[in-house]
Formats: sequence, structure tokens, C-alpha cells
Amino acid sequence: MAPSVRGWISFAAVAGVAAAADLATKQAVFARLGLPGMSPPIVLVPGWLRLETSLNEGALFGMGQGMGWLFAAFSLLAMLGILGMVARGGAIGDSWLLVALSLIFGGIVGNLFDRLGLPGLSWHAPLERVGEPVRAVRDWIHFLIPGLLDWPIFNLADTWLVIGAGMLLVAALRPVPPVDAASAPSPEPR
Repeated sequence: MAPSVRGWISFAAVAGVAAAADLATKQAVFARLGLPGMSPPIVLVPGWLRLETSLNEGALFGMGQGMGWLFAAFSLLAMLGILGMVARGGAIGDSWLLVALSLIFGGIVGNLFDRLGLPGLSWHAPLERVGEPVRAVRDWIHFLIPGLLDWPIFNLADTWLVIGAGMLLVAALRPVPPVDAASAPSPEPR
């Protein structure tokens, strides 16, 4: 099997598992707890970690509430850019970079699924929105450090995006291997 085919299979596998894990956990937690405010949170570590449903119609840390279609459009553009990087940017030959882009792609897919309203949820409050389709990212992990930090509620897609971005940062900081003069392309004659 050609390295590029193996690379695409690896990319699809990691991105697929990342997106599936995100969507499955969202489905499970929302099936158990319902929409925000319908059930009390599930406390996993008292004062530190709980499962609590939240809907985010914005982006990072809830910024841009109500601009879901704009974020959906950016998501589609980012997905196209990642596919371009994998196809033409040399990521196929760099497993670290390929996993980073796969995680980011999988995270984008998970949150885009929610932004498009594909889970089929309807608002239960406020009264003027009751029955409208929910086009918001489903979040459910609530991490706290007592007296110091109340981190915004997030999901696995957000986790994959952060891990992938961190991996890209590490990749950018790696030293560039020296070019072997014998294998370097010859300059074009003038």
C-alpha cells in the first residue's frame, strides 16, 4: 500500500474516532441529563469535576453568541484547509502533523454537527424559543478548581481541538532537519 494511501487511512481513522467519541459522549450525557436545567449535574469529583449540560451558540468561551452560521461557515473552510494541507502540504509524511490535523478535523466535525442542528434537539426555554431547533454546541464537562477557577463547560471535540493545536505548536517549534546537499534539488539553469 502506498504511503499516501496509508496516510489518508490514518487521517480518516483518527478523525473518525475523534468525531465519533465526541458525538457518542454528547448523546449519552444529554440523554441522561437532558437540556440545561432539566436535571442536576452528576458530580464525579466533589468541587472539582462534574457532568453538566450546556448549549453554546457561540464559539470559544461563549463568544459570538447567536453567530452559529458564521462559525459553521468557518468550520467548513477550516475543514477544506486541513484537507488541502494533508493532500498537498506534506502532512502525509509526518505522523505527528497528521495526527494533529486529524484531531482538529474530528473536533470540527463534532461541533459542526451540533451547529447544524443535526442532533434534533428543540429549545425548552425561554418561552419565545420553545420548540425551535437547537443549533448550538452541546457541552458537558465542567472542571473547577475551588476558589480559583470555574472553567467554561466543554466537550470532547473541544479537547481534540486543543490537543491538535498544541501538537501543531510543538511541530512548529521542532528544529528543521538540515538539507543534505546531495539530495537537494539543483538550481534551474538560467
